[in-house]
Amino acid sequence: MTQVTVVGGGFSGLSVAYELARSGVDVVVVEAEREVGGLAAAFEVGGEKLDRFYHHWFTNDVHVMRLIDELGMSDHVEINPTNTGVYYANKFFKLSSPLDLLRFSPLSFTDRIRLGLLALRARRIKDWMAIESKVAEDWLRELGGENVFRVVWQPLLKGKFGPYAGQISAVWFWNKLKLRGGSRGKGGGERLAYFRGGFVCLAEALATHIRRQGGKIVLGSRVSSIEPVGSGWRVTASGGEVRSDCVVVTTALPLIADMIRGWADDQYVRSLEVIQYIGNVCLVLELDRPLSSTYWLNVNDPSFPFVGIIEHTNFQRPETYGGRHIVYLSKYLPHTDRLFSMTAEEVLAYALPFMQAMFPELRREWIQAHHLWRARWSQPVVGRNYSKVVPSVDTPFPGLHICSMAQIYPEDRGTNYAIREGRKLGLRLAAAALHSRSCSSAVDCEAAE
Repeated sequence: MTQVTVVGGGFSGLSVAYELARSGVDVVVVEAEREVGGLAAAFEVGGEKLDRFYHHWFTNDVHVMRLIDELGMSDHVEINPTNTGVYYANKFFKLSSPLDLLRFSPLSFTDRIRLGLLALRARRIKDWMAIESKVAEDWLRELGGENVFRVVWQPLLKGKFGPYAGQISAVWFWNKLKLRGGSRGKGGGERLAYFRGGFVCLAEALATHIRRQGGKIVLGSRVSSIEPVGSGWRVTASGGEVRSDCVVVTTALPLIADMIRGWADDQYVRSLEVIQYIGNVCLVLELDRPLSSTYWLNVNDPSFPFVGIIEHTNFQRPETYGGRHIVYLSKYLPHTDRLFSMTAEEVLAYALPFMQAMFPELRREWIQAHHLWRARWSQPVVGRNYSKVVPSVDTPFPGLHICSMAQIYPEDRGTNYAIREGRKLGLRLAAAALHSRSCSSAVDCEAAE
């Protein structure tokens, strides 16, 4: 019987399995998709892997950098300065440095100072529990005033969380400000990191290491149920059944609820369904020329349906992708929204007029190819007092553990923290398995004597 089954082959699941396998613990990863990586899955453009959903790391993402170093892949990391901008009132504004902030004319000079001080004041907060009972809207108004909130923060909150914008915790926004502020160079400009070959390249390297250490990874096998059997567990999936002493589930919480429904306590099942998730559609364009010189453009125009325009090839060279210029259009939305069910052609037809209003020179002929990716469980909705509803890693059922992105708190989801939490749990389970093995060996030896 397998000692540990890990459900989900994203960075959390792979990190758990990585620690187990390198400790000599028998582990099987069961993944529904045909490739590892989860939200870091990729497709090919110009002979190179490209992330389906845009990704980058901050320079202070120490956990992922440590893992990359252990795998001997530090030469794959590229750290570059980035251009950040804002589209507001039909105009483009650069917002990459403190000097850019002072030139941000949609705000009065006094409000520009307030905006700068807001970020500094937020980053000085050490006790995040002190603001957990506040919603981000109220907290941001307190720190920067109504004008700063209306021009800068309100459009971003609505663009990110849509109908849930008014529920978002101040802690979620605080962490974003703290994280970005810690990834700046000496001149105050933001510096970001990328993994050459796409984030999936790191996921595949992890998978390779797991297999080399004796672990197994089963792809294309969707789990339908997890249930206790005797002193162990049975995981039933489309690819077959796996028996193990312990199970770690890394999928979205409502999916876990469905996997254990029927035998688990109803109250616990309902607790896994309390946290809401918002979905995402991401339209990826391959252009024959650049759209702009900005990498990350926040769209602070409520009439524009996408929260941001990310021109990836202003961060990575277009030559990497056969000379194509890559643009991501990201939209967070409930999975019930009509846009979520549109085809790639329909989303492009919907988006193009908005794009041309922003970039009048853009022509349909510039677009050489386009791709559409959807994520139903893209972002947990982090509300007030979130710490009171986040489930523990250890469930009430011995041997069943949860390690999902909804449990990353007070930080937000992301590969850096998925790796941190996955490795932490993997180390703990490995120690427990080795201790159990040691105890069993001692008993055997005593019996033999």
